[in-house]
Amino acid sequence: MADLYDCTDPEQRTAGLDAAAAAIARGELVLVPTDTVYGVAADAFSPTAVAGLLAAKNRGRAMPVPVLVGEASTLAGLTMSVPRVAQRLAEAFWPGGLTLVIEHAPSLAWDLGDAEGTVAVRLPDDDVARALLRRTGPLAVSSANRSGRPAATSAEEAAAQLGEHAAVVLDGGPRAGSVPSTIVDCTGPVPRVLRVGAVPVERLREVVPETTD
Repeated sequence: MADLYDCTDPEQRTAGLDAAAAAIARGELVLVPTDTVYGVAADAFSPTAVAGLLAAKNRGRAMPVPVLVGEASTLAGLTMSVPRVAQRLAEAFWPGGLTLVIEHAPSLAWDLGDAEGTVAVRLPDDDVARALLRRTGPLAVSSANRSGRPAATSAEEAAAQLGEHAAVVLDGGPRAGSVPSTIVDCTGPVPRVLRVGAVPVERLREVVPETTD
């Protein structure tokens, strides 16, 4: 069973972040809080770790795993050129509940599923998640639940579903709701909403009026 750290306690938070970063480096899974729901995280650049994440969730490759980053500037390092609309949306809604789908740089050595040259990227508005991301770099993160079951909104729920597959659980307290991020595809001529979630379409259109859904 995974080791659980109460990240509301400063000492446990530091110890937990150290343990989580070490686990990620070993190719293991970590359960982490985000600003939406709890997530299960793996090294984005380790195909074996990502495969373990998919297996833990009982999820196939047809739904590629999104990537969380610790800084908005990391987006530029993941693609040959950041689309202008993606840049505008990131400036308006990051950190927060918006996931942007972009074409990733061909040189990136990762396998997140059947993504066909794209990657879904988000900068979470959660101090614990971002502190871990600053230590590890980009992480493949999916909601911490078995496929078809409700997303976990507490560390206890996350551990109950996926704790046997993870090395570390970072407990950042309960999440306010189970609304996932809004996903916008920025790979085409106009941004297209793939999933409506934390950021309403109307707010997206205030920034990029041509957004379709």
